[in-house]
Amino acid sequence: MPENKSFLIELWDFLKIRKKWWLLPIIIMLALVGLLIIFGQESALSPLIYTIF
Repeated sequence: MPENKSFLIELWDFLKIRKKWWLLPIIIMLALVGLLIIFGQESALSPLIYTIF
């Protein structure tokens, strides 16, 4: 096993080995909300994001 595994590989191994597939939608939604917050802060995409909500 390599010593320097990336976070995503370790997370995938955790989900696969422990059979915690119900965590996958939660993780995906948290990532999407995080991306919306990052892109919503005074960027050119702000007006488009605000119209969604």
